[in-house]
Amino acid sequence: MDLTPRPGATPAPPGAYYAYAETPAETTTRLRPVKARNPVRTAAAAVCAVLGLGLIGGAVTGSWLTGDSAAEPGDESAYTVSRSLWHSVPVDTLFPATLKGDGAGPGATDRVWTRVAVAGDSGCAAGLDPLLLKTLRPVGCERLVRATYTDATRSSVTTVGVVFTEGGAEAMSALDTRFTTQRLADRSDLMPRTYPAKDTVAAGFGDRQRASWTVHVLTELPVVVFSVSGFADGRTVTEPQPAAAAMAADATTPPAQAGLGHEAKGVADRVERSLRRTVTDLTEKPE
Repeated sequence: MDLTPRPGATPAPPGAYYAYAETPAETTTRLRPVKARNPVRTAAAAVCAVLGLGLIGGAVTGSWLTGDSAAEPGDESAYTVSRSLWHSVPVDTLFPATLKGDGAGPGATDRVWTRVAVAGDSGCAAGLDPLLLKTLRPVGCERLVRATYTDATRSSVTTVGVVFTEGGAEAMSALDTRFTTQRLADRSDLMPRTYPAKDTVAAGFGDRQRASWTVHVLTELPVVVFSVSGFADGRTVTEPQPAAAAMAADATTPPAQAGLGHEAKGVADRVERSLRRTVTDLTEKPE
């Protein structure tokens, strides 16, 4: 992930990663230049697409963008491309500066989330409790990237993370099945950790402030997306509740009443959609 230091900052030693709070002037750029297209090759590729690749690519693209984890995970290029995204695309691609959640709030109200901090890429131990780390061990951990968002009223904060795994399609499918059949995403002892950042609204967002969370294992990509939300005022939550339960119409817990289940689910869904679009753009065949 491109975590280029801000202008004027002291260069970091080789191998160092950057973790910083947002500033109005924050910008990101791609690490790799985009090569100019050869007209002859482009024309040839277009002919091939017309002859049959277009329909296949359209079907695969549709399944990714609709979030169908039951889609056929046979396209190895999607797995190959996905594993390098944490260092080959800009921060703003993985974690957009602003997320729009039309109809994502309680009662289908609209939400807007603003990114307040980005963590440097790391191993999974930095953002996952030991038991969750152990649960993901069958698929391995290539890299973990995280960011924290706040809502428009700055009353809630949500950390969202993307685990890039080392597992293949079969391993990811097995992990997804285990999460589903054993309801692992509902267990509070498998709740992800927060990413607080100094001098931001999320400065007091620690383990005891976790209120609602979600964990989603993808099967068409080697990725696990998670998020965890809480109150921005740093209050302790004694009974955190998984997002699915907190979003139920009859839920009356503090996380549910505050809409924190919707916050966790809404942020995670939009980051996941952005990731799918990125993979689609990098793997789709030229027309």
